[in-house]
Amino acid sequence: MSLDQLKAFLGRMQDDSALRQAVMAAATADDVAQIAGALGYQFSGDELLRLSGQKVGRVTVTKQDIPGEYS
Repeated sequence: MSLDQLKAFLGRMQDDSALRQAVMAAATADDVAQIAGALGYQFSGDELLRLSGQKVGRVTVTKQDIPGEYS
């Protein structure tokens, strides 16, 4: 069921530029899942990562490799 929720969220993101910008600014897949959760969609960051490299509608899910900061 959460895969259906994820696909529905990605479908909504296609047509909502503000949502798309929020997702693009998110640092982790879990952050994206939290954004989605606030809108009523239920899926985990791990489920999102499993779709990496796949196209859902007009959205291609891509894992971003962001280097961490070191002190």
